[in-house]
Amino acid sequence: MSVQSLLSQIRPIWLQRISHDLVRGAGVRENFEKQLIRFYDLLEQAIMTGDFSWIDPLLIDWANVPTLSDLEDDQMGISALINQMISLTYDIARNSLEPEPALDYLNAVIPALTYSLEKIARLETEMRVTHISNQLVDVEQKLERLDRSKSNFIAVAAHELKTPLTLIEGYTSMMRDHVLQSTQNGVEPLLKGVNNGIRRLREIVDDLIDVSLIDNNLLSLNFQPIWIGHILGLLKSELEEFTEEREQLFSIEAFPGSDQIIFADPERLHQALRNILTNAIKYTPNEGTITVDGRLLPGFIELIISDSGIGISREDQSLIFEKFSQVGQAALHSSGKTKFKGGGPGLGLPIARGIIEAHGGTIWVDSEGYDEIKCPGSIFHILLPVRGEAVDPKIEKLFGKNNPFLDETNAEKENHTDDTTA
Repeated sequence: MSVQSLLSQIRPIWLQRISHDLVRGAGVRENFEKQLIRFYDLLEQAIMTGDFSWIDPLLIDWANVPTLSDLEDDQMGISALINQMISLTYDIARNSLEPEPALDYLNAVIPALTYSLEKIARLETEMRVTHISNQLVDVEQKLERLDRSKSNFIAVAAHELKTPLTLIEGYTSMMRDHVLQSTQNGVEPLLKGVNNGIRRLREIVDDLIDVSLIDNNLLSLNFQPIWIGHILGLLKSELEEFTEEREQLFSIEAFPGSDQIIFADPERLHQALRNILTNAIKYTPNEGTITVDGRLLPGFIELIISDSGIGISREDQSLIFEKFSQVGQAALHSSGKTKFKGGGPGLGLPIARGIIEAHGGTIWVDSEGYDEIKCPGSIFHILLPVRGEAVDPKIEKLFGKNNPFLDETNAEKENHTDDTTA
């Protein structure tokens, strides 16, 4: 018996068995039977021509049947349905035909059904990948909107706080001046405490504004010729009060590049380095050491700030540069700048990173881990590009190559080099 005759002979049996075993409900079965008839017609056409792509249009239609809820529930209905068809086809051939015709029938039909299963599985997978990709895009857009909302809130809150804060600060200053001119000096310590609180609140507001500027790529830099060594010297004088109070050894080493003129924003760079050094002081026990060193690299100056503190765990070494991150215990939160292990709003290091990256540099930290007993310490690495000219054309006019100040400085360096050589 020919394959075409076998297909025609089994057709009514196959359609009835598949429809009965796979579908429940009269209304659904009626629609499904129409689809099965079309499928079997295409199956016969594919087998007789040897081209299984005849079945593709129907498979594509079936692949588009699953609803959004089916995709969200991870249901792969059509491929499971065809898989059951294959199983039932074996049973139908065994029960309806003699062994030899049954084998001929299966040899003709099973490859076409297997092709259909592979095709529909691939279509369903592609559809699911598209669905998941769309979900990821939606989630990413929601996260971006949330991040923008958070940045906007920070900016608005900071500016709204700054206005009344300025008024309070002004009136408190006038009250303090009035008290100093009178004999009622007992109020002065109270006003001094209020003034300290206002100053700390202003620092927080300024940090919030800086974070907002960094998030929105609005941080502007005023590039000027500076010496890294000069900024570090100012920071040493500024922070010695705190390190002496904590009995810490704070040293700044002279290194190649520290006396080289580069163009950067001195105020912002001072702010970034101060945040990093304050962080080192805070997480280094009393009588610990904090050292600033560096080296000159091709195109960069590397600053190395190391401490003998409690260290940072591997998983927290990237987290510390995220705004509002808290790697310590919440119970240790403190508004103190240098209290041992005291927390804070989590803005110092993120602002430092934003300022350094705005200069075209980068910052990272190395630490063996967190241990309050062994105190493995941390090492912060900062790369700053060596700019030999100003970015702003106006600054270039003031501090360009023809500037006598720079010429004089360079001449002094050359003379110093000649004297040393001699």
